[in-house]
Amino acid sequence: MPPLDTSMHLDMLARWRQKNSFTRRAIRTIRAGFPLPLYGLEWGDPDVVEPLRFIKERYVLPYVNAQHDAVEIGPGGGRWTRYLLGFRTLTAVDYHPELLDELKRNFGSHRNLRFIKNSGTDFPGLDPRSIDYVYSFGTFVHLDFNLIEAYLKSIRTIIKPTANVVIQYSDKTKIMAQINEGFSDNTPARMRAAVDAAGYRILEEDTTSLWHSSVIRFAI
Repeated sequence: MPPLDTSMHLDMLARWRQKNSFTRRAIRTIRAGFPLPLYGLEWGDPDVVEPLRFIKERYVLPYVNAQHDAVEIGPGGGRWTRYLLGFRTLTAVDYHPELLDELKRNFGSHRNLRFIKNSGTDFPGLDPRSIDYVYSFGTFVHLDFNLIEAYLKSIRTIIKPTANVVIQYSDKTKIMAQINEGFSDNTPARMRAAVDAAGYRILEEDTTSLWHSSVIRFAI
């Protein structure tokens, strides 16, 4: 796996921007009659791709609450962020400021959306036990296991006793993860053990819907 400060994510963003300059995007979308595309949709649109639609309807939308506060780890261009804007506050956390800038370009007008650049696995500026919901999709699949363990410890400090945490992670029991060199060495058994060791209760798992990864929901 590449290190935390790898340029892999920024390289992907740069390639996407090259192919999707504002002018090119505007021309394509005007012709097609669709909104401007977001960075990240090339890996699947949760409004269109059935397994992602299921994840959205099962693990995201039921938890959106205008009286609650949420955190999204690794939001990219906002592929999933757009469904989380109904929270009272939504804090987008990323190691790369360039990716936060991309998110600001798309959703910066939303006053309840905060942007935090972290040091890798921390949540600077967030109060202890202040968060009701934590979501991450497309990030933990790339993290080495020691970073996942560190994140699990950090998440525990910011969530309320009633909070839900939903994380998608690499599942190397699946062939599509095995052939993807950018996916970390993880399995459902290994993830369960890490979540349990960090002092959480596992509430729900989905090891079948996605072709290269799995999803786990847990709480304190």
